[in-house]
Amino acid sequence: MNSLFDPDLELVEQLLTLLRQSPDGLSEHQLIHLLKSGHCTHIPNLPLRDRLVLFRTHFLVFNALYRLRDHLWAEQSAHLEINPLLIRLLPYRDGAQGLVEHDALRAYYLDETHLRDTSEADVEHLLQSFWTRMHHGEEQQAALELFGLDARTDYPAIRLRYRQLVSQHHPDRGGSTTRLQSINKAMEILDRYYNPR
Repeated sequence: MNSLFDPDLELVEQLLTLLRQSPDGLSEHQLIHLLKSGHCTHIPNLPLRDRLVLFRTHFLVFNALYRLRDHLWAEQSAHLEINPLLIRLLPYRDGAQGLVEHDALRAYYLDETHLRDTSEADVEHLLQSFWTRMHHGEEQQAALELFGLDARTDYPAIRLRYRQLVSQHHPDRGGSTTRLQSINKAMEILDRYYNPR
């Protein structure tokens, strides 16, 4: 992967470059790490330990991802899957993967007043709200979607799908370490929901 970004490139173009170089997709964490290591000037060059810096970095990346998704869809060249565990380019398919008429997340991230007006106290509240929602199934849903399954799936079917995906994407068989890490993370999440100890 490129280690330095052309500062004249917009963040959308830099993200597209990274995603094209990673056909199996990347997590948000991996995208941010690659942007920072490539000296991207569009995101804060500050430690992510500061919650407000983390929020602003996250917001800028997701704002650019949703703008990129809209652009790719408009030119019918690709579909950008934006998932908490995996962000990847997919082939464009008319209708089947069409953008929904009202996508609340898209609306939030494309409204740049959220970036400007969000305070440190707001970020703290958002984080608490996020973890509450995550414990009520959004994390589970994201992991199931990564596996191509739905909420009616039972644990044996999840384990079978996990083994299939690991076999398919294992680096020893030409797969991607990045994709395998996402699959393993999704299985950790699903284990908590379907196989409590």
